[in-house]
Amino acid sequence: MNVKEVLQFADELVFAQMGKHLDDIQENVITGVWHGQSYKKIADECNRSESHVRDIGYKLWQVFSEQLDQDINKRNFRSTLSRLTVTSSSIIIQQNNNHNFNYCSSYQTENKSNFRQNNDNQNFSGHDLTLAPKITHFCGRKTELETLSHWITTQNPRIISVLGESGIGKTTLVKQFVDLNLSQFDLIIWKSIKLTPSLDTIITEIFRFINSEPIQTDNKLNQILTLLRQQKCLIILDDVQELFTIGQFAGQYKTEYKDYKNFFTKIIEIEHQSSLILISQEQCQEMVCLDEEIYPVKCLELRGLDNIEIMKNLGLRDEEKWSKLIELYEGNPVYLKDIASLIKNVFLGKVSEFLTENSLILTEDMKFRFNELFERLSTIEQKIVIELSKCDRNISREDLSQGLSLSSMDLINGLQSLRKRYLLKTVEAEKISFYLSPVFREYVRTCCQD
Repeated sequence: MNVKEVLQFADELVFAQMGKHLDDIQENVITGVWHGQSYKKIADECNRSESHVRDIGYKLWQVFSEQLDQDINKRNFRSTLSRLTVTSSSIIIQQNNNHNFNYCSSYQTENKSNFRQNNDNQNFSGHDLTLAPKITHFCGRKTELETLSHWITTQNPRIISVLGESGIGKTTLVKQFVDLNLSQFDLIIWKSIKLTPSLDTIITEIFRFINSEPIQTDNKLNQILTLLRQQKCLIILDDVQELFTIGQFAGQYKTEYKDYKNFFTKIIEIEHQSSLILISQEQCQEMVCLDEEIYPVKCLELRGLDNIEIMKNLGLRDEEKWSKLIELYEGNPVYLKDIASLIKNVFLGKVSEFLTENSLILTEDMKFRFNELFERLSTIEQKIVIELSKCDRNISREDLSQGLSLSSMDLINGLQSLRKRYLLKTVEAEKISFYLSPVFREYVRTCCQD
């Protein structure tokens, strides 16, 4: 089994026992243990306490032990699952309603249902969307969907980057597009850099999925490029910002992932009939193009939604006040979901009563996400956002310079990097001025001041 199959299997077990799917921290614990990491290492990477991670692990092993009728713990988790899948073609999972169902590995199931191979001409057809999210509610973004469809069907772009701040709906948009366009491609593959950061592993898994002969270990890049020429493929890479170095300007590759830079460049340069969609919170150079008429690169930057339909099914009252709430939290679906939960718990769902607070309240989940984001910034960027947060008005570069002990070059590069992270807004008037996203500005004011 690979980690993708392990996560799907674990999700089935947890859902059968608890009636809910794995959350992010549970997936991180399972992935880390599968890769032999200690609880401390997993906790450091998740920015959680070791005791919290241990508690999550303990509860998971209890669920797995009960569902599989095996004594499973951190030490034997990998060996036990590997043994079970080798010795049994299917595993019976006990659901909490006392009915049973058989589970087969995702690799077996996907290849039987979605994959067809013609041995005479080596044409492939299928899709691997195991790591893609399930869309239960989608509204708005009609223009963005039409744009993606137009690009794919008429312009054959090699790379499409879908960019924007955390929670703005990038992954949801791309999954909705894929669901509506499955028939347009011979092969669709969805991968998450957060779960599978190695390009070498991603390429290996793609060829394993299409049931190809084992590929030559010293020639994987050429072989994947050949596949993109022979077939009309769509490959989606989510969480691409994980390739970039923390504490430096946006889009700087970590040393161990610089092979991606070569891969993206080759995708752009060679002739083929496929497309690569990159989903990221920050830009790298390969994601943007100054002349889209010459180079086959497209960039779709997402902004917040202003449609009150996104508030449906969140359990809130006072519909006439929903637009004000959307404006306050910049139409960011994740922010709105977080704040809706708080309003339900504390204000009994009354939006009007929440708005009487006359302040932008941050939930603990928002703070956690912003903590991760702030830590990604370079020291120069941190200085700039702290200075910007001190003022409610737009600030010109000249005024910023007076409040910061930075060289002109550092200031300009820092501003550019913050723009690449979608944290900085620009206003063009008599003088160009800048301001922070209001929600992020509130976080900086309350959590990052000296």
